[in-house]
Amino acid sequence: MPGYAPVVELDVRHLRVLCAIADTGSVRKAARRLGMTQPSLTTQLHRIERTIGGRLFTREQTGSRPTALGHSVLSRARPVISEMDALVAAAREEAAGPGRRRLRIGSVGSRAVAAWLRRVHDRLPDTDTTIHIDISAIALLQLVAAEQLDIAFVHESEGFPLRVPPGTEQRVLMAREPQFVALAEGHPAASRPVVALADLAEDTWMVDPTADHEYAALRRVFAEAGLDPRVVQVRDNATAAELVASGEAVRPCQPTSPPGPGTVLRPVHGDPFAVRLLLTWRPGAIGGPALDGLWTDLRRAYLDLASVNPAYRAWLRRHNRSLRHLLAPS
Repeated sequence: MPGYAPVVELDVRHLRVLCAIADTGSVRKAARRLGMTQPSLTTQLHRIERTIGGRLFTREQTGSRPTALGHSVLSRARPVISEMDALVAAAREEAAGPGRRRLRIGSVGSRAVAAWLRRVHDRLPDTDTTIHIDISAIALLQLVAAEQLDIAFVHESEGFPLRVPPGTEQRVLMAREPQFVALAEGHPAASRPVVALADLAEDTWMVDPTADHEYAALRRVFAEAGLDPRVVQVRDNATAAELVASGEAVRPCQPTSPPGPGTVLRPVHGDPFAVRLLLTWRPGAIGGPALDGLWTDLRRAYLDLASVNPAYRAWLRRHNRSLRHLLAPS
């Protein structure tokens, strides 16, 4: 394959690269998941293909897809990765020594995470608890299935159900969490307690391209409303916040989010944007009282967070609802 970099000796790290590209369907998304730049990951993929002797992925407008050779390599790579993960997990358990338990928690970005962790630490002071944050719910579920995480808190965009990996179970924390919209304080619609979607049809909307199905879910809502606003994809939260505050764009946000400087949060009439909140775990890692404790800690953390958010409280009053009734029972 002319122009490719020299061959390399393959190891588990290279196999993870191939699986990340296959799982995300994109070299760009895989690079973000792996903490690499896209050019460096592309170079590494070329070296791997050079070593194997053939193309493993085709590049298409919709992303990267495994070739026949790629499927063959991936079918052998995944068991190797699983065995290595199991080896490392077992070794770490042994190294931790008797009486020291480990709990590996994963979560999408949520302000409830910090309060959840505090409760877990208080209830399990002798447990070595770690947290892994990823904007991709799909990535987190895969880590649970691969035994790299024990439990994960994820969001599922309405209309785009997540596939539950084999060997895992899930519990619904909230069947339908409304998503609000963040807009500049000087926006014409900012003075209204509830914003109509049509009032924002001329605005530029922002989404994070690494968030599973966020762009597709936004487009689905607009199509159903007969609207076609401009949608841009911005990865950096700080930049996104500045664009909203300056009036350049608006974006969906969690109802528990605090407004940033120069911005306000408003519910959208009819609550067209929504997500489902889920807790996913491996029964072999967590079960019984331990699972119930984690579930209760997360539920209480969410309740505490929502109770001090003025926009969320106002939404509940308008709908004559109690958050405790919206959330699944303890």
